[in-house]
Amino acid sequence: MQFSDSHAHVYSEQFKPDQDEMLLRAFEAGVETIFMPNIDHDSIDAMLEVEARYPNQCFAQMGLHPCHVTRNFERELYEVETWLNQRPFAAVGECGIDLYWDKTLLTEQQEALRIQVALAKKHNLPLVLHTRDAFREAADIITAAQDGTLRGVFHCFSGTREEAEEVIRLGFRLGIGGVSTFKNGGLDKVLPGLGLEHLLLETDAPYLAPVPHRGKRNEPAYIPLVAYRVAEILGVTGAEVAAATTRNTLELFGEAGRLK
Repeated sequence: MQFSDSHAHVYSEQFKPDQDEMLLRAFEAGVETIFMPNIDHDSIDAMLEVEARYPNQCFAQMGLHPCHVTRNFERELYEVETWLNQRPFAAVGECGIDLYWDKTLLTEQQEALRIQVALAKKHNLPLVLHTRDAFREAADIITAAQDGTLRGVFHCFSGTREEAEEVIRLGFRLGIGGVSTFKNGGLDKVLPGLGLEHLLLETDAPYLAPVPHRGKRNEPAYIPLVAYRVAEILGVTGAEVAAATTRNTLELFGEAGRLK
């Protein structure tokens, strides 16, 4: 079976001791493509270095993570825009709103997201959305901006059935990761009936490792664990989940990259 990890920070410092070995494990597990969302200006060099070493497997995305939005976020977004003007990227992201850690910069996060939505439109790129404890705030911005051209994924989706249906109505997909394997993750009540065509698989490595690795460092080699759990929830085979989600990921991100 072939898999795609639609969201993994494989350039992270946590992988520095064994990055090549970690990626080899992923490839051996059938994970043939890995999409890397950017965080801020400090992560760009490491991300592009991984892409340069694995140009047929690892693909960079360009954006500013909401947790790295500061009072001076415009400077960061100027760098994001400069990179988007220089070379191809698979998406604009990771961007969005995060109210889990800090609510004091909501206004700045909202404006940073609006700017990145505009950049996605300008460059005809999909969006990778982070919406931790902020689904409504992020979805409202996407709703206001949706003119039929916006597309992307609500990454690390763990919301309600109503929120999942709203994502689909907006023309976006759901990024499903390790939370689907958690006993009280809730996705077993959300996913049935939605349709595989709306789902992407992700690890969010090095975070949110699936059972039985929960609490440990996550890595793309664990994508099959997510796939088999999604298959169990939906009552289909692992092969069906692998084929559909890989196709969905490459359709979404491959248009902008070198995959077609």
